[in-house]
Amino acid sequence: MSALKWNETSVEAADFAPVPEAGTTADRPSPAGARLLQTLLADRFEQDSELLRQARFAHAMGSTLVASVLEAGHRHLSLAPRTEALIRGWVGNPSEAALAMRFNAAIHALARHGQPPILQALYQGQHADFDAAIAQALTENDDFIAEAMRHPTQTNEVGRAGALVAALMTLSDEHGFPFELLELGTSCGLNLNLGEYGYDLGGVRAGASGSPVLIAPQWHGAQPTAAPFEVLSAKGIDLNPLDPTDSATVDRLMSYVWADAPARLQRLEHALRIARRRRPCVEQGNAVPWLMDQLRLEQPQGVCRVVFHSMVLQYFSPEERDAVAGAIKAAGAQASADRPLAWVSFEWNTDRSEVQLLLNSWPQGRTRHLATCHPYGSWIDWHG
Repeated sequence: MSALKWNETSVEAADFAPVPEAGTTADRPSPAGARLLQTLLADRFEQDSELLRQARFAHAMGSTLVASVLEAGHRHLSLAPRTEALIRGWVGNPSEAALAMRFNAAIHALARHGQPPILQALYQGQHADFDAAIAQALTENDDFIAEAMRHPTQTNEVGRAGALVAALMTLSDEHGFPFELLELGTSCGLNLNLGEYGYDLGGVRAGASGSPVLIAPQWHGAQPTAAPFEVLSAKGIDLNPLDPTDSATVDRLMSYVWADAPARLQRLEHALRIARRRRPCVEQGNAVPWLMDQLRLEQPQGVCRVVFHSMVLQYFSPEERDAVAGAIKAAGAQASADRPLAWVSFEWNTDRSEVQLLLNSWPQGRTRHLATCHPYGSWIDWHG
């Protein structure tokens, strides 16, 4: 097919096995239950087809649509020989590569463009014949699906900004300074615009009142500190920055949202509109030397410099991760009370059993596990 094409995307911006957001049919009940479920499913279905394994996970999360798409894809995969060869011959861990979610996103993209119409009708709820719709999509669009699956997942999820802002409010309460933000693996730069969004964090309202983007995760635990925050500047780095004005980029981002999460789709649309009006400052390049250069720049007095990233470090090499940590810690050693430095990390823990919001701050040299979070920020288990 020639009418639909996706651009290359950045590995730095990739995610692992997307899970649906809170407040939809694809919600999960609690952080503890989700971690247990993830472990059980991973153990039980380790040797199963990757599409079926992720289908069972989607069923457990309440997403009948995504689960049924993946199951039908597994049944009719032979109709798309290029796609079948890619999946069956995948080198490496297909779960870590989120292979099933790449497949799901490609199918979602086809449905959004009515290719074929029977698939679009399925996604619009006009019928429930998954086998017929997926079989025709595979038969007619093998080249597109296989090509789309070659590229890593892409979400640039603005829902994570809720956790990031909770960390910024914690810092703001401690020193009261405005922020200079430096983001690694910035993708489209949507989270550089976190000051443009509104927030309801466990009943604490923050951010831009009246913003069309309202981030209101399910909140567990005590309320975060209700401290105002100000962003003086925000810039980021990505191997292949995405352009919010490019139609292929927008389509790719939208297609990675689970189709039965309409609130998240709408939020992303609003965030992209804001990004087209207020273009984020995203540079192209490798994160490590860029970060070192940024940390060498003189920091204004009375400004808190913050390095942050979300779901990115897993795609860095061990040497790159060490270099990032070393550069931040070295800069932290030079921090002072009137020029503080902070490092906010929203990443999987070592065994990938949970996503942790960590805050390191200097000159105190303090490390805090502020929260355990849904990978897309749909719920936050706040530790403070």
